[in-house]
Amino acid sequence: MSRSKLPDHFHAVVLAGGRGTRFWPRSRKRAPKQLLPVVGGSTLLQQTVSRLRGLAPPERIWVCANDLLRRAVMQQLPDVPAEQIVAEPTPRNTAPCIGLAARMLLRGDPDAVMGVFPADHLIENERPYRAVLRQAVTAADSGKLLVLGIEPRWAETGYGYIQFPKGTVAGAETPVGVIRFHEKPGPEDAERFVRAGNFFWNSGQFVWRAQALWDALEQFLPETAKTIDRIAGASPQDFNESLAAHYAACENISVDYGILEKSGNIAGFATAGLGWNDVGSWQALYSLLPKDKDGNAARTAALFQKAAGNFIDAPGKCAALLGVNDLIVVDTPDALLICPRSEAQKVSALVEALEAAGRRELL
Repeated sequence: MSRSKLPDHFHAVVLAGGRGTRFWPRSRKRAPKQLLPVVGGSTLLQQTVSRLRGLAPPERIWVCANDLLRRAVMQQLPDVPAEQIVAEPTPRNTAPCIGLAARMLLRGDPDAVMGVFPADHLIENERPYRAVLRQAVTAADSGKLLVLGIEPRWAETGYGYIQFPKGTVAGAETPVGVIRFHEKPGPEDAERFVRAGNFFWNSGQFVWRAQALWDALEQFLPETAKTIDRIAGASPQDFNESLAAHYAACENISVDYGILEKSGNIAGFATAGLGWNDVGSWQALYSLLPKDKDGNAARTAALFQKAAGNFIDAPGKCAALLGVNDLIVVDTPDALLICPRSEAQKVSALVEALEAAGRRELL
């Protein structure tokens, strides 16, 4: 196997249809987090595809987006064939879109191995990351559904956890069986997970044979599998029409809930040292940025007096904070967010409230 590209049957599937509601008010329906330059000069989507290009060429990169984002994704990824940017006509979570990708791959490559990657994550250490993916592609020949776990760096309550067997060593080059998945825990359970040493963050990244995923979809979500089979069976010229007509009939469920938590065919890599961050909230971004001696971080002009632990993103002005601590301040032309950093995971509740109030112009 080449030290750069993986075998010709490896395909990268990038999930780019999310809304990034915890990044409101910067993230909106038509310009969500993954399409923004959150960290660095390029967008999170462009960074994701860039690090995957070292493993697969553009003709083996697929992007699952939605109708609102397809044009923007095409503009950001001009090298990826337009027919491989699939736009969901209605949101149905990750199981249907991953299943559709698997079925489409199998039509052209019965031996396809697919890696599934969220478009809005950050990987700081790309060399060991690529090494893990090479190991995962090799291990996928076993027919296992493989997940990537991240060694926890703190007791995070905003991530799900993967429980591996006791004694699992972070950074091992071979996968181990998954005992079970745990949803986002409370603070006490998160502390217990980290102390135990065999609980890893669920990164939402997967590697498996497309046929293995499809078999699992038929077993656990048979009606969705029938719908997807109908969509994927359409001719290329009729595909978009078939997608629009039938996709809404798929179950609205994640691949974690719909398949992985039900299957006994799961293994995972307990990774270490990848520098992974899901950039899932303003707090996560705060953790990545340089800070002054009082722990303040600012993406734009700011002045701090008797203030500590704050985050500011307010373009076009100098934001001044006096005598306040641990705040998030994000200013856009039509909305201003101020909240404690400890509440960053709950910003999505504001989006829900705006939706309930009919404030579509702010979404």
